[in-house]
Amino acid sequence: MIIVEGWVRMEAGELDRLHDAAVAMIEETRKESGCISYSYGRALEEPDVMRIAEIWEDQDALNAHFQAPHMATFNQALSGAKITGVSVKTYTAEPGRTLMGED
Repeated sequence: MIIVEGWVRMEAGELDRLHDAAVAMIEETRKESGCISYSYGRALEEPDVMRIAEIWEDQDALNAHFQAPHMATFNQALSGAKITGVSVKTYTAEPGRTLMGED
């Protein structure tokens, strides 16, 4: 299992401009084989920071994701963004256990 976690800091207004492209990316990625969880969010304490959280079955699934057509489309939209900082990392993990709520 592979966990991807990170953030992208952008200039004011960039996340709003990218909203539709990000939603399309999320919707298409969640259909991919090997995608367990995929989401972007806005940091509450930093409204110009997009948080990234992904879980993949394995490295092969993540590698296939990088080749998906919707990834290229989103990267094109993101290429025009005014990004001021970024950090995205991968971690290997064992299947988790529920701490609260539903499985």
